Amino acid sequence: MSRIGNKAITVPAGVEIEITEGNEVTVKGPKGTLTRKFSPLIGIENKDGIITVTRPNEEKHTKQLHGTTRALLNSMITGCHEGFTKTLEIVGIGYRASIQGKKLTMGLGFSHPVEFEIPSDLTVETPDQNTINVTGIDKQRVGEFAANVRAAKKPEPYGGKGVRYKGEHVRRKEGKTAAAKK
Repeated sequence: MSRIGNKAITVPAGVEIEITEGNEVTVKGPKGTLTRKFSPLIGIENKDGIITVTRPNEEKHTKQLHGTTRALLNSMITGCHEGFTKTLEIVGIGYRASIQGKKLTMGLGFSHPVEFEIPSDLTVETPDQNTINVTGIDKQRVGEFAANVRAAKKPEPYGGKGVRYKGEHVRRKEGKTAAAKK
């Protein structure tokens, strides 16, 4: 039994949902519009601003689709209503980030600057040299861009330098000199 799939989704005010043939769902909200095609095995119903997701049988594949479909629909509605934000922190002496035109440029201790092309559907801001805010309506696109930026220089366990998510705990290791002093 999918506990997530059985939960009803309440549509907030200002968000319109259109379900067409073939399970194509379009969500329009104050932040933008998202469209996604879902599996025809899953039933999606909109009654008076409450969306329910149903499945026709108890097969394992259908159960998996049930919870996934409901979670994706909920993310679409939340994104069009409020949007999603991921905040990254840059830790390290001389490490910094800036936006130049449509590119995010970061100095991460390499011999060259690391540049990322900012996608048109995302907003990237650098309130200061060591903070990057990635904002958008598609949760997957926001998370993917933030993960790619983080992958440019993952936090290392000895000095803790690198790009990390805000609030991320980096497990620290003691160096060789700390072991030798014992």
